[in-house]
Amino acid sequence: MVNSVGLGAIRTHQYKVKATDAAAFNAGEVHQVMSTFALGREMEWSSRLFALEMKEADEEGIGTMLEIQHQAPALFNTELNFEAKLVAVQKNELICEIRVLAGERLIATGRTGQKILKKDKLNQIFISLER
Repeated sequence: MVNSVGLGAIRTHQYKVKATDAAAFNAGEVHQVMSTFALGREMEWSSRLFALEMKEADEEGIGTMLEIQHQAPALFNTELNFEAKLVAVQKNELICEIRVLAGERLIATGRTGQKILKKDKLNQIFISLER
């Protein structure tokens, strides 16, 4: 892992809420707003931007933690700004604090964790689970 990013660095990405992001389960749609689990996917992506920058060619990131405090709804077609702030690097694990905004309105906050491991080691772990 190349630790070339300083603590406090921020990476952002924008996302437009789609109908496929709706809060829905096997029993059907619950609300026509972005679900908490869709928020989680995009929060993980915002922290993965650090992993992509810091991993070596023979390494890959894997999620270790996702924490979400869903503060307000985001309607379909709402433009969201995801801000990931690198707050800790513990050996090979990156910890980020995440804020999600629709303009000035706070949609969610949370934290993510990603470990950077050698691809070979990850493959060994996955193979061992098939036994």
